[in-house]
Amino acid sequence: MKPIGRILLIAGGLVSVGLGIAGAFLPLLPTTPFLLLAAYLFARSSPSLHGWLLNHSMLGPIIVNWERYGVIPLRAKVLALLLLAWSIAFSVWMDFHTAVLAVQGVVCGGVAVFLLTRPSSSDCQP
Repeated sequence: MKPIGRILLIAGGLVSVGLGIAGAFLPLLPTTPFLLLAAYLFARSSPSLHGWLLNHSMLGPIIVNWERYGVIPLRAKVLALLLLAWSIAFSVWMDFHTAVLAVQGVVCGGVAVFLLTRPSSSDCQP
């Protein structure tokens, strides 16, 4: 990988970690997706930062549970479903075109099905 690409991946990972940490304290900002993105970016750019993230006492378990067991924390799942419902309701309220609402419904429905079919328990140790 070229040095500039590596630097961009590391920078993106650091920003994602920052947003993930902020999401732990801000109600509308999700934590899990940003930490998963950071893990992905670090895995491709910096083994040491990837290892640090996976071994972090507070941030690591979310990522490890997703990588090993496909677990999405219940809080993240509920928040995501609420935001999906809110976005559809807002679009209806704004009187978006029927085609836009149909596409949004299909996409949001697919995301909801994915979320609802993932386990929620963080206690998935064999």
